[in-house]
Amino acid sequence: MLARLDGVNDRDAAMALRGSQIVVPRSALPNIGPDEYYWAQLTGLSVETMAGESLGQVTGLLETGANDVLVVKGDRERLIPYVPEQFVKRVDLVAGVIQVDWDPEF
Repeated sequence: MLARLDGVNDRDAAMALRGSQIVVPRSALPNIGPDEYYWAQLTGLSVETMAGESLGQVTGLLETGANDVLVVKGDRERLIPYVPEQFVKRVDLVAGVIQVDWDPEF
């Protein structure tokens, strides 16, 4: 992704902003297809097993070569591969829940 910021016209000005957070309105993001989500939409959602057992909340995601990974913090931290149909069974943004096929002992 390429971003241009008003008033940042050279390398030194850009380096002064290193580590800053850049925020854009959601309306400026490209449309995504059904069953696709931006990471920001998943962060904060509750995660539960198919049996309804709470595993915690999504606190972030990791990008790996194979697939993204949900970072879920509850009684402990769990890393759950974001693989739809295999591990991630349902994402309900309205209810704020991700249902996963995941052994709570992992």
